[in-house]
Amino acid sequence: MAGGERRLALLGGCGGIGRALCARALAEGWKVTVLDLPASLDRHPPPATVERVPIDLRDPPSVAAAFAGLGPLQGFVHLSGYTTPLRRLEDTSLDEFDEVMAGNFRGAYLAARAALPLLRGGGGVMVIIVSGLAAQVRPGYGLYGANKAAMVHLTRTLAVEAAPVVRVNAVAPSAVDTAFLRGGTGRSDEDAPPDVDLEAYARETPLGRMARPEDVVGPVMFLLGPDSGFMTGQVLWVNGGRFMP
Repeated sequence: MAGGERRLALLGGCGGIGRALCARALAEGWKVTVLDLPASLDRHPPPATVERVPIDLRDPPSVAAAFAGLGPLQGFVHLSGYTTPLRRLEDTSLDEFDEVMAGNFRGAYLAARAALPLLRGGGGVMVIIVSGLAAQVRPGYGLYGANKAAMVHLTRTLAVEAAPVVRVNAVAPSAVDTAFLRGGTGRSDEDAPPDVDLEAYARETPLGRMARPEDVVGPVMFLLGPDSGFMTGQVLWVNGGRFMP
């Protein structure tokens, strides 16, 4: 947005990727608001210049209240994600299904619905963080991957329906070495052993390492900026060459 204040809301901004993205956005002059679970805001408080808004994506009134206090936005990034321990689909309970659905696809829908009017008012851009598991099927990740695949479809549908005023794109990382691999920011022991064998994962990646939060920040900032001005409904796959959808 030329000649004015650029307002950016980061949903899930206390996570590893969110903190790196917040720092980069502040350095580039954005006015940032972080929305996250109260426990996450307490564990990783954003910088003093950043507005903090508690939210729980599982609770529609909480989502409505969180966005009600925000003004027009030039950018909104949905970083929130939720999963349970790895389990075969046939061994997954209905409660687990509902829990993962609420923390991913249903939550993304609620947040996007709340953010769109604010982005229309600001001529803004939405970026939804999905996962490589939306396209790469692996045992034990079926429920999480299905939710992320649904979020890719959500991204593309929103891109068509919100055009031409609002652009909507997605970034799909491979596994990123953050607290998410240990249960999630604000709801786990962030020093616990990860669910993924990081050394083996790095060996199987052509670029020879795990993704770091900064690897995701660059593509997100590109999608928020003018250089991607003719892109909407697209997915940027960030995985070090591990797979090529």
